[in-house]
Amino acid sequence: MSIAKPDQRLCLLWWKGRDRAGRWIVSVISKPSQPRQTYHLQQRRLQFLLLLIAGCLTTMTGGIVAPVFPEMVQELQLDERWAGMLLSTHALTSAVATPLFGLLADRIGKLKVLLPCLVLYAVFGVSTTLFTDFPALLASRGLLGIVSGGVAAATIGFLGSMYEGEARSRILGFATSAMTTAAIMFPLVGGWVGNENWRFSYYLYAASLPVAVVCLVAFRNSRRSASTLIETGAKGELGQVLRQRDVICSYVLIAAAATVVYAIVIYTPLYLKEVLGADPELNGMVLAIRAVGAAITSALAASWLAKHLGVKRAIALGFALMAATVFSIPFLTQLVWIVPAAVVFGIGFGIITPNIYSQLAEVSPSHLRASVLGLGTGFNSLGQFASPLLLGPLWKYAGLTVVFGAATAIALAAMAISLTQFRTSKR
Repeated sequence: MSIAKPDQRLCLLWWKGRDRAGRWIVSVISKPSQPRQTYHLQQRRLQFLLLLIAGCLTTMTGGIVAPVFPEMVQELQLDERWAGMLLSTHALTSAVATPLFGLLADRIGKLKVLLPCLVLYAVFGVSTTLFTDFPALLASRGLLGIVSGGVAAATIGFLGSMYEGEARSRILGFATSAMTTAAIMFPLVGGWVGNENWRFSYYLYAASLPVAVVCLVAFRNSRRSASTLIETGAKGELGQVLRQRDVICSYVLIAAAATVVYAIVIYTPLYLKEVLGADPELNGMVLAIRAVGAAITSALAASWLAKHLGVKRAIALGFALMAATVFSIPFLTQLVWIVPAAVVFGIGFGIITPNIYSQLAEVSPSHLRASVLGLGTGFNSLGQFASPLLLGPLWKYAGLTVVFGAATAIALAAMAISLTQFRTSKR
């Protein structure tokens, strides 16, 4: 594709059809005199940015409504045993849908999965505001989880295939950092928007629509390499990869980390409302601060720790930090102590996530990577769903202190698995 000269750029505004739209968008970020190689570099950067934004939307699925969850429980008079399912039902359907979308992305192309899911993400997300009865709310959240799984599978499949080796590890770290940074913003925004009415937070799901439009244009010329397709003979190879002990352990640890994280997402706002009388804005602030440590650590320290400590010890360290901070929550009754604990918790999670996904990418062939990583995000969603299912009865019958104690035990068990089951300690 040739680069438009300065006097041609205005002509590009008179585009007709998708091809000229693409040339205009890319020309905005490219200097007219740049060579072809630099042009393609700029195009890839735009694609990477869009993938980060799309991936961040998956963290919004539960993040923007968690701060208003206590208000939902109160207004709709939800049963305490099952109320947490509203924040995690999407995770169950996402856990089932993500690996299926990963397989589909490897067969038909990741873009054909990404675009429809982004559109439906807005539709199902906003539709929750139309319902007040519990079954309808669960159904809308479940449908949201299905398309969120498609976005996650396509996004991580793109990222896993665009980079190799150490560069891929760094990119996954940056992606995790971006998603955790988004996890900082979404609770803040959700708590602020939903402070007057909890339903207002759900309108934020419509943000996926402009992302879908720009992705349609930016990825229109992306060639799908034959290696991204699962051939018939590769099905057996996929089974062999999934039976590897390191892969199985990675999936277990992903699910365990998600279970502990969602224990914080669901039950910390309830604890803060009970102890401090927190409103949605304060709950959103605490949940956002939790992600600060994760964002910084994922981008700057996760890869360094894995290199110097080994993958399994780095992951174990992350779970140890999570366990210590979760255990301390019932003893913290002042915000001045709750905030640092939330940051340390985020540091632990920021160590775990990029190292586990990088380990999965390392052991999976490039033509199966979207499927393997997509299944990993599925286990993440499964852990999110399991959190209120396991801890909800404890909340109802034993109280929040027991809930945090059980979450601590899960983190410690995951730490032990990381130290004893991983066969590879260094990359």
